[in-house]
Amino acid sequence: MTDQADIEAKFWKALRADMTMMLGLTGADEGYGQPMTAQLDGDKDAGPIWFFTSKETDLFKALGASHKAAGQFASKGHGLFAALEGELAVSNDRAMIDRLWNKFVAAWFEGGKDDPKLALLRFDVRDGQIWLNERSLFAGVKILLGQDPKEEYKDKVAAVTRG
Repeated sequence: MTDQADIEAKFWKALRADMTMMLGLTGADEGYGQPMTAQLDGDKDAGPIWFFTSKETDLFKALGASHKAAGQFASKGHGLFAALEGELAVSNDRAMIDRLWNKFVAAWFEGGKDDPKLALLRFDVRDGQIWLNERSLFAGVKILLGQDPKEEYKDKVAAVTRG
């Protein structure tokens, strides 16, 4: 049996490895989510999730100081999926920019950490769900053998709730 904490730990491990999330603002006329590279501070299995972006993007322009947002994640092998909701805010934390800065981010900003277009976003997850899909092949076999695959999946979902 997989418990909630184990499923959540698998999410953080997968996000750390795959890093790409679809991120968007929630509410009417907020547009679509867009692929963003997630950055995590250290090895802790908790948020916030950080994103570097340009101040010229539609997402940044619609954000304001902060906004409710949603993020979706699928691991590369589709063994894990997550849908998260929370608050997305602009951060001016220079120490965090220094800590998260890397060559991949630098490739997008000619002016480096002082590029006037650079913005750091902080995503504080409040709620969500994480689904494990580790045995999708086995589910197909069970169906072929006349067995119910739902039993195998009933403990493969975790709810995420933060204060």
